[in-house]
Amino acid sequence: MKQNNEKTNVMRILDQKKIEYIEHCYINTNAISGEDVASALGENPNQTFKTLVTIGHSKNYYVFLVPVSKELDLKKAAKAVEEKSIEMIKSKELLPLTGYIHGGCSPIGMKKQFKTTIDSSAEQFKTIIFSGGKIGYQVEVTLNDLKKVINFNLEDISK
Repeated sequence: MKQNNEKTNVMRILDQKKIEYIEHCYINTNAISGEDVASALGENPNQTFKTLVTIGHSKNYYVFLVPVSKELDLKKAAKAVEEKSIEMIKSKELLPLTGYIHGGCSPIGMKKQFKTTIDSSAEQFKTIIFSGGKIGYQVEVTLNDLKKVINFNLEDISK
């Protein structure tokens, strides 16, 4: 669904690493939530992932990807990263911490690489779709190719 020639930082990183991806663009829609985005793209909401940034009891930051059709289970997520507890960071903290704004946060290209966990349901799909680093853009890649760009673990972290 290439409708635009604009490249996001995420796409430039994928190009640089010679990783194949499919670009999805939903600029001319009213899509706000992750489920709206999946619907606007005509994609499976279980295959389309949202990027969530959390802070642990230890004050370390963690990134989680869960299907847009589900929610992050904070107890399972804390256990996955060996924390006593975790909570979502405040929206205003997202840009200075990651370089991304709410709705355009991608696990690729953050200012700093944080420990990243992807919901194990991702293994059901040949590819997963997630933010391209800017509102209106999504990228679709295989988990094997994503491993070449960021380190992540697969765990059951959604509810």
